[in-house]
Amino acid sequence: MTPPASEGAAPPERKRGWLSKIAPGVRNLGKREAPENLWVKCPGTGEMIYRPDLEASLWVTPSGHHMRIGPDLRFAFTFDDGRYEEIETPSSFDDPLNFSDQRPYRDRLNAARKATGEKDAMAIGAGAIGGLMTVVLVQDFAFMGGSLGVAAGETFLKAADEAVKREAPLVIFTASGGARMQEGTLSLMQMARSTIAIQKLKAAGLPYVVVLTDPTTGGVLASYAMLGDVHIAEPGATLGFSGRRVIEQTIRETLPPGFQTSEFLVERGMVDRVVSRKDIPQTLGSILGTLMMGRANKAA
Repeated sequence: MTPPASEGAAPPERKRGWLSKIAPGVRNLGKREAPENLWVKCPGTGEMIYRPDLEASLWVTPSGHHMRIGPDLRFAFTFDDGRYEEIETPSSFDDPLNFSDQRPYRDRLNAARKATGEKDAMAIGAGAIGGLMTVVLVQDFAFMGGSLGVAAGETFLKAADEAVKREAPLVIFTASGGARMQEGTLSLMQMARSTIAIQKLKAAGLPYVVVLTDPTTGGVLASYAMLGDVHIAEPGATLGFSGRRVIEQTIRETLPPGFQTSEFLVERGMVDRVVSRKDIPQTLGSILGTLMMGRANKAA
């Protein structure tokens, strides 16, 4: 039996790794000391990028690929000095159709909420952009592909009502694969409801500006994403109703290179301007200042 170590005994020496043998002044990091996710792979080029560098560049890779980001980062990048008020999103029925495919819809919702920390695919913030009080909606693609369901529809209506109440413009950052199939026709109804909400903004004389991000497709593009007073888009974003392959199979023709990208659509008048992420706050400030000219605005 091994006798117990005395209280004053020195702890056993940690096994030396190969690096310490060739460079005595350098020690190996233990597993718990090594930071996680220190390198991020660029979806466009496959290049591995040092995470702090990527964060400093607003999650835009050296190749210019604009990576998808969630509401927290989007709000922080957009509002003046990163200061904003988060507005509570309304509650709605989680599973109105009691739907199940490979797994119950409720399980999918719970998994998405755990992964993103959000209640659903849309979040609302309010603050100053270029000194003007603005209500901002952000659609999170990480939450079930940013799909449009009843909860997202309710959130859109809440944001529009909030803009009218504050006499402020409404800006939305879209990112979606389209309507949420697990809610069937109820999801499609949100296209009409969001259109009515936009009409309320227009009746109040308030601007509605759309920032299209990657990807914006399906029923979202067919509704509120194309009803703005001004449409700007991040570089390289995929924007379209149906996918490229579906269209090619339908019309039996090969589509041109760059089809359904921001740059392709700005040439054809569907997008007003392509703007890099770092320039979006300044661009929005200029646009909103022009559209709100002559109207009082309660700046934050």
